[in-house]
Amino acid sequence: MRRATVTRTTGETDIAVTLDLDGTGVVDVRTGVGFFDHMLDAFGRHGLFDLTVRCVGDLDVDAHHTVEDTGIVIGACLREALGGKAGVARFSQCVVPMDEALVLACVDLSGRGELFWDVPVPVPSIGTFDSQLAHEFFAGLARDAGATLHMRELAGENGHHIVEAAFKAAGRALRFACEPDPRVTGVPSTKGTL
Repeated sequence: MRRATVTRTTGETDIAVTLDLDGTGVVDVRTGVGFFDHMLDAFGRHGLFDLTVRCVGDLDVDAHHTVEDTGIVIGACLREALGGKAGVARFSQCVVPMDEALVLACVDLSGRGELFWDVPVPVPSIGTFDSQLAHEFFAGLARDAGATLHMRELAGENGHHIVEAAFKAAGRALRFACEPDPRVTGVPSTKGTL
């Protein structure tokens, strides 16, 4: 089974995540940050990941640690659930429109986790959600998943639409990169390892 549960406790957050790569998009998320929960729901549903997240964070400070650390733990779950990555597609991309917004996500399950982000959000906050935190989530996710993740805003005016398109695009791109490819034998790398 390509499923993992990871917990992480620090002085700032206490997080438990369960992720099933072969799910149907059943999502149950509680972080205490409403807009972020909405984004994780979109990420899981469009990735067809079964995703459960429980996070208690220092929201009396702000949502930064909650959002970033949740990305770290989801990334760790992805890495663990993928195991040795034998037979996966490895590369994928998805462009998602949401009204006037259009966001591209490209992923390589390379083992080298890094985010390349060009998603300008034209407002400092979406409700009470600090717009900068979308970047922090994906940086933590990419690093701990060991995935190279490129994200680009191709069009957009509304901050909510832009960020939601980003979460949907990343979910779908990861879904397709993680899916088994019946034509791939072993690990899809000339090095023999990812």
